[in-house]
Amino acid sequence: MMVSLGSPQMLEFFKDAAGVAGNIFAFGLFVSPIPTFRRIIRNQATEQFSGLPYIYALLNCLICAWYGTPLVSTANLLVTTVNSMGAIFQLTYLILFITYAEKGQKLKMLGLLLAVFGLFAIVVVWSLLVTDSAIRHGTIGFLSCASLISMFASPLFIIKLVIQTRSVEFMPFYLSLSTFLMSTSFLLYGIFNFDPFIYVPNGIGTILGVVQLVLFSYYSNNSREDSREALIESYS
Repeated sequence: MMVSLGSPQMLEFFKDAAGVAGNIFAFGLFVSPIPTFRRIIRNQATEQFSGLPYIYALLNCLICAWYGTPLVSTANLLVTTVNSMGAIFQLTYLILFITYAEKGQKLKMLGLLLAVFGLFAIVVVWSLLVTDSAIRHGTIGFLSCASLISMFASPLFIIKLVIQTRSVEFMPFYLSLSTFLMSTSFLLYGIFNFDPFIYVPNGIGTILGVVQLVLFSYYSNNSREDSREALIESYS
């Protein structure tokens, strides 16, 4: 029996394939701060690095993971898996950051971390209290979409810096490539699942990923070979 490319079975296959690919490519993003934390552990200090990117990333992962659960949306478990993995990575980075931060910064980051969990708890409790599944899906979907767009928009100042300095020192190639591949995978995943809350923000992420790769190709000859750590440092 022949199965057409446009059949529900094939769409489900393509969606799952894109989601699995997105989970794999996201791993490249999640491990990218490791050189930074090796330096923090080695020096026993957070120096000029900022913990805020990890706070934003943790909140984004938690909300998007909740959106992917069957309680909020249908057939989006691969969104939950990738964001659950991301939340574990971000929480680990935050624990390390807080461990080596100075006292004032340590208290600030602990407060922000508690605020993230508090906000997420409010979102979850509200979701469970709402009986209308369409309202629940739409509200959490908008929250996850806005969170993803803000995360993907964060490299805009890096893009501006690259153009101003004509150097890609602060824009590591593999981080830009991972962003592009992950965004493209979940763009396709969202399209195959007919979910605008997934394909819209990831479409934006794909475009920004292309811009970063084009800039890297154009300016790479003017850049020093160094510094994969500088991307995180530049948030401070």
